[in-house]
Amino acid sequence: MGYVDRTLKCSDCGRDFVFTAGEQLFFHDKGFRNDPKRCKDCKAKRPVRASREGPGSRTETRTYCSECGVETTVPFKPSQGRPVLCRECFQKKRVPTDGGSGEPPQQPSA
Repeated sequence: MGYVDRTLKCSDCGRDFVFTAGEQLFFHDKGFRNDPKRCKDCKAKRPVRASREGPGSRTETRTYCSECGVETTVPFKPSQGRPVLCRECFQKKRVPTDGGSGEPPQQPSA
């Protein structure tokens, strides 16, 4: 599929900007279905979305462990009806019963 430069109108400032053939190919490769709505200047002025923030910028929520009742923080907003575990209780639930080898437990031979 051949791409050619196209002129689009910015939805914020109303100026025309070029949607290059290379950008169109990039959009196609990424599976983006819509053309860009903003020129590069207006896009740069917009605030960064939370999903694009760097590591360590996630929010922590204070809550209580459903197992032991200790106050803890979790890196997500708990949803109602779902148990929330502190680090220790979470680790206890994750301990494998196979000794940590990754292999299924061996049955004793008779």
